Amino acid sequence: MTTLLWGVLPYVAFALLIAGLVWRYRYDKYGWTTRSSQVYESRLLNIASPAFHYGILFVLAGHVVGLFVPMSWTDKIGIGEHTYHLFSLYGGTAAGVLAVGGILLLVYRRRTKAPVFRATTLNDKLMYLVLLAAIAMGMLAKLTHASGDGYNYRESIAPWARSLFTLQPKTDLMEGVPVLYRIHAVIGMALIALVPYTRLVHMFSAPVQYLFRPYVVYRSRDPKQLGPRPERRGWEKTGA
Repeated sequence: MTTLLWGVLPYVAFALLIAGLVWRYRYDKYGWTTRSSQVYESRLLNIASPAFHYGILFVLAGHVVGLFVPMSWTDKIGIGEHTYHLFSLYGGTAAGVLAVGGILLLVYRRRTKAPVFRATTLNDKLMYLVLLAAIAMGMLAKLTHASGDGYNYRESIAPWARSLFTLQPKTDLMEGVPVLYRIHAVIGMALIALVPYTRLVHMFSAPVQYLFRPYVVYRSRDPKQLGPRPERRGWEKTGA
């Protein structure tokens, strides 16, 4: 089971991610959108969407730093384990609360606004469930081990995550990890595999071509330079 969860499942999730992105781009390019429902309701969306997006960006940034910045690097710049733990605890919790609050408000909006609810698919419901579970379980794991210096996942989970990229996963590092962290990791891998098959695929989109598009120039018509417009047939002046 250890080998299956921590040595096989990560690569299955990554394979599903890449395969899904390729499939969506080749065969569902016009469906590669967020399927925005702003046209149905915008007041709640203008609150919930920024809250969710800012919260999830901070959550992702925290995971990148925690998993892929070795502890030796932060030690060299004077950030000890206790300081890092406090920053991770309070910063991560604040980001998680912001993201969860945004998700709950988005779900409330979809459930109470009839046009938005009719546009909600089973795929959307599954996406919200897995996303909410991943964030909530991460917060629960962190808060459960908040006393003292907390659980130092940078000595177990982080080296394991980095070892995946060398194709030599150190599965033994995950054997002593608290169960809540392991559940969070499994849900996280499920979310990664699910991304390309949901509206979350838009996170891989960026308007790069917009930076290089030709300028659109708008000019006002100056009658003094261009002269009056010629009268079109059917618009001739009458003597009346």
